[in-house]
Amino acid sequence: MKRLYINSILLGAVIGVLFLGGCKKVLQEQPRSNYTPDFFNTQTGVVGGLTEMYAHLRYIYGQGYYYNTLEVGTDESTYGQSADANFLVMDMTGQGVINATTSRADVIWNTCFTNINTASGVIQSGSKAGVNVALTSEANFFRAFDYFLLVQTFGGVPLDLGAGNLQFNTKPTPTSVRNSVQTVYTQCIFPDLQAAVSNLPMTARLTGTVTKPVAQLFLAKAYLTYAWWLKNPNSIPTFPDSGRTDPAGHDANYYFQQAYTTAVSAIQNPGSYGLQPTFYDLNVGSNDRNNEIMLYADHTQNSQQYNAASLTYSNGGAPDNFSCWMQTWNYPVLTSSSTSGSWKNVNSVQRASVQGYGRPYIRMTPTIGAVTQTFSDKTNDSRYDGTFQTVYRANIKEAGVAGPVYNANYMPVNEGDAVLSFLNDESAGTIDYTNSVYKSSIGAGVLPGRADFVVSPQGISRIVYPGLWKISAYRTDNGTGLGNPNAASTRPWNIAKFSELFFIAAEAAVEGATPTAVTGAYVNDGTAYGLINVLRARAGKWKFSNAANAAQVADHSAAMVAATPPTIDINYLLAERSREYYGEGYRWYDLIRTQQWANLSTTYQICGAAYGNHTPQTFTRTITPNLWLRPIPQGQLDAMQVSAAVKAAYQNPGY
Repeated sequence: MKRLYINSILLGAVIGVLFLGGCKKVLQEQPRSNYTPDFFNTQTGVVGGLTEMYAHLRYIYGQGYYYNTLEVGTDESTYGQSADANFLVMDMTGQGVINATTSRADVIWNTCFTNINTASGVIQSGSKAGVNVALTSEANFFRAFDYFLLVQTFGGVPLDLGAGNLQFNTKPTPTSVRNSVQTVYTQCIFPDLQAAVSNLPMTARLTGTVTKPVAQLFLAKAYLTYAWWLKNPNSIPTFPDSGRTDPAGHDANYYFQQAYTTAVSAIQNPGSYGLQPTFYDLNVGSNDRNNEIMLYADHTQNSQQYNAASLTYSNGGAPDNFSCWMQTWNYPVLTSSSTSGSWKNVNSVQRASVQGYGRPYIRMTPTIGAVTQTFSDKTNDSRYDGTFQTVYRANIKEAGVAGPVYNANYMPVNEGDAVLSFLNDESAGTIDYTNSVYKSSIGAGVLPGRADFVVSPQGISRIVYPGLWKISAYRTDNGTGLGNPNAASTRPWNIAKFSELFFIAAEAAVEGATPTAVTGAYVNDGTAYGLINVLRARAGKWKFSNAANAAQVADHSAAMVAATPPTIDINYLLAERSREYYGEGYRWYDLIRTQQWANLSTTYQICGAAYGNHTPQTFTRTITPNLWLRPIPQGQLDAMQVSAAVKAAYQNPGY
């Protein structure tokens, strides 16, 4: 099975990870081209293997083309005006076909199996190296982490990489046999995560390393996902087709209860983790690596070596963190006038390395429904403001342009003033999109008495749309200039958050788990209603308004709780998850787990791809049952030295 052998060549000259969040105790990266069994028999080898496991996260999270597969094609996102085939195919609206060649799920197939083999080497040899079980349990965590990612994406995958089930393999193997979904869960994912829960410390050994609560989160989520797989409410096919039965004879209800109990245990005994006071605090770049973030793929602006990517430019490939570009439209085309008497174009919003701006790529856009329906409450709920960049402001001073400049209605705009605003709703008045006097370079509209051009939610298009503030670049080394906006983000990519424990427990309760009162810092009655209101109350607390670019201290938590329906169902939970995690790469997995993908994503609205197009169009996706699994990558099939019939049988049905 050639694609699955591992001498740990994945990271080549950079083996390691960064934990530079202000703590002196960090993992150190060292060049290494391969691992051998003898290497893992030393303490240096074990630590080196573990360091690679953290580093491999950067080849998955922040990788823009894999990120595309998790968002485009869902109710959250569609393709943008400059989308290439990677994005067009994933939209499933007749722009191409998802197959073994076009699917970018190859990113995780290639990366995860490399890391899985390293983890097996550490687990097998750790005792010989004299390291304690807590250290090798980090390898248990990462082996389960990668297998969990693979089994959700592809269905059953091989546990034997050439040397036996879950054994460290050193030789290229030309064949492969896929295990069933239930085998992968019950023989690897659950046992490895249970070992991690039992043996990992409550406090991280180094900044950012995994702990017992982190393992509990992923164990709870694995239980939840497996419970849905057993339940299979919409009769979605799986592969290999071995029947949806549990080897231990448990049913879906048993695993929903396990998910609930595990998640609540972590909520009540969180260690150093907890909820940030506001949604803004959670996502603002100056507060990265806060205690709500339980796992991240790290980067840094302090060292190009430890960032594992250039600090000044990027070619758009792993391990760069470049996903944040994908939903960034070409805002630097915005122009104002240098004079008030006649229109003379001047670029009033420059490309800048600040949160909410960064490098435009125009590959993805939010659907109109995401803006108008998912985030319908933009007054009480801070999550819309804390997710999107809705106002683009003049940064003429940094670009050396003398101000003021003149904008809509020939009104003056100074440094920091709004040049373009995406309105919260349609109620602001009649927008004039056609008056050529005002010279909007992007076909935006004008409202009386306003210096900023405007676009309403129904006018969001494939070329002009709110950007993603929450995940975009943030740097502190820009000085008085525009910084390095063409570089990939040097922020960590957040993989797991403490907040998800509440969602996991709430989802399990909706599906029949017996609730128990939650004690500790987050007291509630343990029902889905009680759990979700902890997060909704937090969402009602404002500290800062990105739209106003000013402090906004307000507490709408009571209004948020009052608006929560007394009976929570799965669709309400999915809407809440989108409000909480929009654009972070959760959505496709959430929709396939709950089997609501086709129900929520088959149609969407967006305006056209030309500037000035503000007429919503409805698009219909063809989401067939086989698409619930991604195709096995063509590279894997090509590397297997077996017959065409065996390769065909190895591939998921429908591809």
